[in-house]
Amino acid sequence: MPEFWLDSGYRLLDRTMEGELEVTDDFLRAYFMRPEIEPVGESCDVERTLHESLMIEPRRDVSPEKIEALADPDAQDNYRVLIEFRNKLIEAGTLEKCYITIFQSPNTQTPPLFINQLVQIILRNILDDSSDALKVKIAEIFFREQKISLNDGNVLAADAETINILSENSGFGALGQLIVEAGATPRTMEMDVLDRENSDIYWERPGQFDTAVSLNNNGEAIDALCRVMEGWIFHFYKANANIQPMSEINDDKWKWHIGLDAVSTQILNELYSGEVLDEITQRKFLGLFKMEFEDQELIRPDIAGRPIYLGMAVNEDNILRFKPQNLLTNLPFSDSV
Repeated sequence: MPEFWLDSGYRLLDRTMEGELEVTDDFLRAYFMRPEIEPVGESCDVERTLHESLMIEPRRDVSPEKIEALADPDAQDNYRVLIEFRNKLIEAGTLEKCYITIFQSPNTQTPPLFINQLVQIILRNILDDSSDALKVKIAEIFFREQKISLNDGNVLAADAETINILSENSGFGALGQLIVEAGATPRTMEMDVLDRENSDIYWERPGQFDTAVSLNNNGEAIDALCRVMEGWIFHFYKANANIQPMSEINDDKWKWHIGLDAVSTQILNELYSGEVLDEITQRKFLGLFKMEFEDQELIRPDIAGRPIYLGMAVNEDNILRFKPQNLLTNLPFSDSV
């Protein structure tokens, strides 16, 4: 199978008998090699000693007093955040359990950067046996913000960070930056839009996040997104779900819905309450899905037999901030699950 997301840290982990990713010392060491943590020329001796000891023994206890002894306040803050996250990883034992625990905690303060890294690595595990480049590409939506645009009737999603970089220098790197600074306008850089026919080009640069997909309803990328969402749910709960795109909800017995981002959550709540959406709000809506579980005994009795509706939308800046945790924490499972 093609390799992808080589810098995610996936290869530093072990897989349990249940298929989850077990936290290893090498994986923990990688966090202490981050630029925010590695000592610099101005680092004090206490910081250097602490870092060296953690590289040798990444699970060793680090007391608050030890962190407060660091001379640099920024280093103190960085270590507090990282040690708290490291402790969650160690206590959970696997990345999957750590991820779920974070969202079961009412006052979680885990940085989004760490959460997105967990999502990427877990998806790397889920997609390990996949040779479907379109599924791997669409999975990026789970952990990287997407810039949404309309082009010739196509709703296109592209990596927001990549778009920002390209917009600064029109995709020509340092040369493009020089042209921009000189007051000239270099030619526009176009991104490849992946579909079934050309998706193999993704394997040429799977970690660059420099391709786009069409999110048109019933399109190939939307179908791939449905399959990834199904795999995400199955990986955590071993529950088979069937997810299909739809254009509208005509259901007098509408029982349950889940927004896949903050904006769609609000929109679905308004629709459920019978409110009429204005034109601006309607344009924010990207996708609507129907989800049904194969085993209805997993579902609460008052919801069983009814579809669960999913929504996806952009904010006022045309950014999609997907929340994959909503597919896990907001499901109407019975108490037995």
